Amino acid sequence: ELQGCRRLGVTATLIREDGREGDVFSLVGPKRFDLPWQVLEKQGFVAEAECYEVRVPLQPRDRDRYERADENEKFRIASENPVKLDVVQALVDRHPDEPTLIIGTYLAQLKRLSKELDAPLITGETPHRERDRLFLKFRRGEIRRLVVSKVANFAIDLPDASVAIQVSGSFGSRQEEAQRLGRILRPKEHRAHFFSVVTSDSKEQEFAMKRQLFLTEQGYRYTIEEHRPAAK
Repeated sequence: ELQGCRRLGVTATLIREDGREGDVFSLVGPKRFDLPWQVLEKQGFVAEAECYEVRVPLQPRDRDRYERADENEKFRIASENPVKLDVVQALVDRHPDEPTLIIGTYLAQLKRLSKELDAPLITGETPHRERDRLFLKFRRGEIRRLVVSKVANFAIDLPDASVAIQVSGSFGSRQEEAQRLGRILRPKEHRAHFFSVVTSDSKEQEFAMKRQLFLTEQGYRYTIEEHRPAAK
């Protein structure tokens, strides 16, 4: 229960995956003002951003596992696709000097990325003192890359971050997609780049379409890139 004769609610993402957005109105009152993100971009309040969906194939052995798995396991196999490691490295190499966040859900995947990229890892288990130390080093430019778990979905102050690479997420969460893009939208002189790396022809690709709905309604468009592993 919210007590008070005057109430004001402010949010960047008035969406809930349980469909209970209406609860906000019953607690606070009707929506009085709504401004599309792209309008804020044109007015200089948020950075210009380019969004990409990078589609990655499953290797034959993993595709066989995928086809035999149940629905939930299919999503996890696709999310943890090992080919994504090469894609992330290529994207980091594409933006070598830009402060970059690599964001995901599955800890084993994030630990491997942290090792491969030689980048610090921040998860929910990281002590707050250590998190603050790493965030400060990132803000100072002493480290250029951070691998982060779902802790990055919520308010973290990294104004210079300009590249975000999403390697896995919470199914079809539109809110999470918007929150992760929001990590790189602080105003800056150059464009921000958001990459969502998904396994092609999979449950993950299906969920990616739903995740992108809120942002496309805000005026963003995703450029599709197909990754083709080099022949060995």
